[in-house]
Amino acid sequence: MAKKQKKAQAGGTPATVALTAAGVDFTLHSYDHDPSHPSYGEEAAEALGVSSDRVFKTLVAEVDGSLVVGVVPVAGSLDLKALAAAVGGKRATMADPALAERTTGYVRGGISPLGQRKRLPTVLDDSAGAHPTICVSAGRRGLEVELAPDDLAKLTEATLAPIAKH
Repeated sequence: MAKKQKKAQAGGTPATVALTAAGVDFTLHSYDHDPSHPSYGEEAAEALGVSSDRVFKTLVAEVDGSLVVGVVPVAGSLDLKALAAAVGGKRATMADPALAERTTGYVRGGISPLGQRKRLPTVLDDSAGAHPTICVSAGRRGLEVELAPDDLAKLTEATLAPIAKH
């Protein structure tokens, strides 16, 4: 069952620390992560009772040799061509998972667009604006943060673009 918390507790993740430092309103949702679930994002949507078009996954891709973050609804997938175009690149591929983990400081399934070890260019799918709030990973499996898409875009300096395939 999902538990709700307002603001971060002491010893939060880098994502919740960044949100608290920025003074952004957010709600933290935790749930028991099932390692056998086939999709981290779908698991989060189910556990929180939230539509899968409001829960966004954070994916790290390589565009022309540089790492870029794409944030898309778990109901869809990342359009690599659209991501490359959004950052002025030609070709995108998914980043090596170990490199993504080392660069962001988070583990796969818990990569947050917020509070990353190294700030990467970020593109948020423009469908986020259709919702008053969206959920993204708070920095570990079983922990999601709900916040306004505008706040997420501002804090990550994200470009908004149609980068999801539905």
